[in-house]
Amino acid sequence: MTKTVDAKTLKTWLSDGAEIALFDVREVGPYSEGHPFFTVPLAYSRLELEVEKLAPRKSVRLVVFDGGEGIAERAAGRLAQLGYTDVHLLSGGTAAWKAAGYTLFEGVNVPSKAFGEVIEIERHTPRITADDLVAMTEKKEDFVIVDGRTWAEYQQFNIPGGISCPNAELPLRIDRLAPSPKTRIVVNCAGRTRSIIGAQTLIDFGVPNEVVALENGTQGWWLKGLTPERGANRQAPQATTDAGSLAAKREAAAKHAKAHGVKHVSAADVIALAGNASRTTFLLDVRTAEEYAAGHCEGFAHAPGGQLQQATDQWVGVRGAQIVLADGDGIRAPMVAAWMRQLGHDCALMTDDPAARAAIAASGIAARRKPAFAADRIRLAEISPADAAAGLAARTLEVIDLRSSAEFRKRRLKGSTWSMRPLLAKAVKDTAKPVVLVADDANVARVAALDLREAGCADVRLMTGSLAGVDAAAIEQGGDVPADRARIDFVFHTLGRNDGNLDAARAYIAWEVGLVDQLDAQERGSFRVS
Repeated sequence: MTKTVDAKTLKTWLSDGAEIALFDVREVGPYSEGHPFFTVPLAYSRLELEVEKLAPRKSVRLVVFDGGEGIAERAAGRLAQLGYTDVHLLSGGTAAWKAAGYTLFEGVNVPSKAFGEVIEIERHTPRITADDLVAMTEKKEDFVIVDGRTWAEYQQFNIPGGISCPNAELPLRIDRLAPSPKTRIVVNCAGRTRSIIGAQTLIDFGVPNEVVALENGTQGWWLKGLTPERGANRQAPQATTDAGSLAAKREAAAKHAKAHGVKHVSAADVIALAGNASRTTFLLDVRTAEEYAAGHCEGFAHAPGGQLQQATDQWVGVRGAQIVLADGDGIRAPMVAAWMRQLGHDCALMTDDPAARAAIAASGIAARRKPAFAADRIRLAEISPADAAAGLAARTLEVIDLRSSAEFRKRRLKGSTWSMRPLLAKAVKDTAKPVVLVADDANVARVAALDLREAGCADVRLMTGSLAGVDAAAIEQGGDVPADRARIDFVFHTLGRNDGNLDAARAYIAWEVGLVDQLDAQERGSFRVS
């Protein structure tokens, strides 16, 4: 029988110094509508696919919760099947948390967003407004705009003239973008956080230039009636290969990291940490995806540094765990580690050189850290889209579409039903019929099949192939199916803020700025800003 924990005890656990994984197993929609501050989202639809990455140590103290839908109980059972030995249910879920007087936070990546606001307040990060930037442009002042978001986000829209340089890359590459110390550097993102953190990164790194954050990023740009640029492809050049310049950067990064208590660990230390059954350790490589793909230290997962700071809960699911970063250059990882320390994480550095890589490879860390769960062991018979369409027309089978609700609305098999794993039992009309699952990720369908089989569906199949070749008469397009109220995979939090909806942009900015006032002493005290 799964253990339970009440809200007051859980609140105490979150600051008792011992490791804890707190997972909201609802889908992203309900999660974004309200959750405790230290929560990590782990949707039940992807539970087995993600949990061993987020909580690799099976004996870790682990708490799951939902909003009273019964999903957490199912999730706890699955976790026990995977070998987790210390699983607890939050008694009463989010309602009990709120009733105990604790805040439920809206939105996603809340700790990182709140941290950005705290940094601006306590470090007095300089900023300029959209009007200021327009005036600088009209006066033809010497400045450069760097966009601290991901390349994909930048390509959707950006401040006109801006150059893509994700935040973690700024210390390494900024001298190629602003070779003159007289060039003012303006850092922006879509909202506020990465503008603030990017600007403060360069200030802390010690660049001689004046550095400012663009207040409210592209949201502020829209609110001033200005038009963003779309489809731009300007990227920061590769870092200089000048040995003297790189050495100076390493020295600056090392000095900053040391000031924030970041320690260095050897390859032997990493091997020991990875083998410690009583401590969770995350090994992360903060370089670009291209660099990581070209070669990396075995056992280190890819976590681009800027996003690790912005969305830590995508990689780190255990509060109080040890994090070890590597980068291959000794510049990016120290700066990211300093931020992670200030965010409240125990973060160290490993020198990523050939000797360290060889030692770690020989130790077999990568094999030992490989997730034990393998979704492809769940065997599903396959069916083509044409045969699925024919079966639907003949009413000899059911088709349940597990793709995003947005994709389902665009194009689907006529007669198919949209659903997600938490809702599957109610979605199946006749358990005696074969059930065909449609999914962009076959593994999502495979774990969903576990629930269907337990619900009495003996014949579960996987549709393979594209809808492109299906007869047009068997295809439906458009419409508001599923209805908005059923779209648990969709975040409605300030929907439209990136599409020029000014009310949504105002609401989003107000939400970010207001996060600090919602923090209690425990939550605010988790940050170590200096």
